[in-house]
Amino acid sequence: MTAAFEDVADVVRRFDAEDYLLDFGTASALYLAAALRRPLLLEGEPGVGKTTAAKALATVLGAPLIRLQCYEGLTANEALYDWNYQRQLLTIRLAESRGDGLTEDDLFTEEFLLERPILHCVRYRGPTPPVLLIDEIDRADDEFEALLLEFLGEASVTVPELGTFTAEHHPVVVLTSNRSRDLHDALRRRCLYHWIDYPEPARAAAIVRRTVPAAAAPLIEHATRFVGRARDLDLDKPPGIAETIDWVSALAALGVADLVRDDAIQSLSALAKTPDDRTIVQDAFADYAHGLATG
Repeated sequence: MTAAFEDVADVVRRFDAEDYLLDFGTASALYLAAALRRPLLLEGEPGVGKTTAAKALATVLGAPLIRLQCYEGLTANEALYDWNYQRQLLTIRLAESRGDGLTEDDLFTEEFLLERPILHCVRYRGPTPPVLLIDEIDRADDEFEALLLEFLGEASVTVPELGTFTAEHHPVVVLTSNRSRDLHDALRRRCLYHWIDYPEPARAAAIVRRTVPAAAAPLIEHATRFVGRARDLDLDKPPGIAETIDWVSALAALGVADLVRDDAIQSLSALAKTPDDRTIVQDAFADYAHGLATG
């Protein structure tokens, strides 16, 4: 298989063509994940672009994206594979009506196997290996991580009734975590690791400029600077780059060209997501806007 990227700089260039501005550290992690075909665990605060990075990777590679959204109570039947019990029951009834005998081996064949995201990824036979996004792994239960270890280590899934399925070509696997709980060492050992931090102000402004081209330059500069300051406040949910983009989009939709306009405060619902945060952000915004107007 040919290399996915020439080098780290090639990763940056190709993501840039998809309007995703990568820092060198994240580009290096994605390069190694694609080159070594090792799972990559991306951690960071909510809204820093972890999920979007995996989606952009699939686009850049021209690969299908297979997504597994994690949540509390997620089971193997929903993530790895399941059996088509309705079809099995129908087969049993048809066999009974014909007087045919059935054994358990007749019912647990590939004909009745339902592929869930991980087994689908392993059995994928397209020209380009897929990108598998296991999103927000920290939302799943601790026990679910154990179900992933065989796949993460060997790109395999064992179905007891049928044997072990192994990917012809290792997929690119990206796991994301908001670090709402600690992940087990066994999972971490099977993955490359990278922490995505909030972008520095200049890169944050460049990202917003790409995403909201209709926004005025002073608006983008002052908005990204304010969001950076807001993260130092005692907020329940500090705003990430996703919230920054939403906020600037809302400001642009309101026709606001800079934060000195009084009606800019109407848009803070895009930035603050709890009642307490809204109060804190409103007070900080009033001081910040006053400083812009008088400075």
